[in-house]
Amino acid sequence: MLLGAIADDFTGATDLCSMLVRGGMRTVQLIGVPRPGDPAPDADAVVVALKSRTAPVRQAIDESLAALTWLRAAGCRQFFFKYCSTFDSTDAGNIGPVADALTAALDCGFALACPAFPANARSVYQGYLFVGGNLLNESGMEHHPLTPMTDANLVRVLSRQTDGTVGLVPYATVEQGAIAIRRAMTALKEQGRRYAIVDAVSDAHLVAIGEAAEHHALITGGSGVAMGLPENFRRAGLLTERGDAASLPAVSGHAAVIAGSCSRATLAQLGAARDVLPVLQLDPVAQPDTETMVATARDWIADKLGDTPVVIAASALPDQVAALQRMLGRDGAGALIEQTLARIAEDLVARGVRRLVVAGGETAGAVVSRLGVRSLLIGGEIDPGVPWTYAEGGATPLLLALKSGNFGAYDFFTKAFDVPQGGRAFARNSA
Repeated sequence: MLLGAIADDFTGATDLCSMLVRGGMRTVQLIGVPRPGDPAPDADAVVVALKSRTAPVRQAIDESLAALTWLRAAGCRQFFFKYCSTFDSTDAGNIGPVADALTAALDCGFALACPAFPANARSVYQGYLFVGGNLLNESGMEHHPLTPMTDANLVRVLSRQTDGTVGLVPYATVEQGAIAIRRAMTALKEQGRRYAIVDAVSDAHLVAIGEAAEHHALITGGSGVAMGLPENFRRAGLLTERGDAASLPAVSGHAAVIAGSCSRATLAQLGAARDVLPVLQLDPVAQPDTETMVATARDWIADKLGDTPVVIAASALPDQVAALQRMLGRDGAGALIEQTLARIAEDLVARGVRRLVVAGGETAGAVVSRLGVRSLLIGGEIDPGVPWTYAEGGATPLLLALKSGNFGAYDFFTKAFDVPQGGRAFARNSA
């Protein structure tokens, strides 16, 4: 294997996998830390998906280091720590503490940090993270129920999470290309900086950053900065062509969407879906009980499941989220949504659903764990950063699309099941 990556949530992992597949790397996503002695898959890249973004700091560090140990034993040549393109974290972590631990374990002393993903309207300019034309802290992320982002200056944000120092490779340098970026990062390392936030507002910038980091032991960032990595391995003669890296087995069956994200993008996608698909909107404030909501969904599914994809959502507006958190606490509210939607996903699969879209990183982690999936083979994209995947290790063949809450066009839920996969279009008829 060439590249070993550690992602702090499940949708972010598939996002990174999709980027690597696009570059011609056969990629497998593993769910959770592999057991010692687990065989390495036949792949160019392996991404270990953790549910560590909002975990206690010590747990996030321990799981990330365990994943690194396994990836090193599997023979990976370079390592990647993947976090969200909105730099989701709190002042206590977990991006800084995990990056510190990985940097120390690899004894590399320095790593770049770049969450930019211009295709999904995430850009970094003068160290400030923008979502579209808005600063991060004015994009809706300031209301995130678990990781509210109230500062768009990534140098400040990361500095609060690490005992190392953080520098900046600014736009003017990035515009000059890979050699200038490499020199700037070398200078920051020689000054004693542990990290460099690197500006990027275009795909060309990301490719140049990837080239500049060709010999870095550790890269940290969103999936966009991985854009240039496959070509590094190809140029070194290490990456051999495998034909269609995005090919997946054909799977037919019912289709469904599970949505737990409260992001603006997911809420807009649900609005678009209501015009053309059956949608069940759960109300956890009125029914703050898993058994009650599961029973409601079960009755609705029995009536609606057929040839047309169905949508079940617990997504809510910020004031509704706040009300639920006042009732149950932040962790209790999150656990209620995750457990409920995971149970509903299990029921859907039992009723013959074989193509499932899941929106929201925490929701995706709960669903995949409940279904017993151990690994995902990565296919082609529905929208940038959201591929179809083939679930391995579960009881039944299953195609999954794990969507970050912030990703996807407004019509994502309505078009997902029409996207050709591995040269084959999905059949719409039921199993």
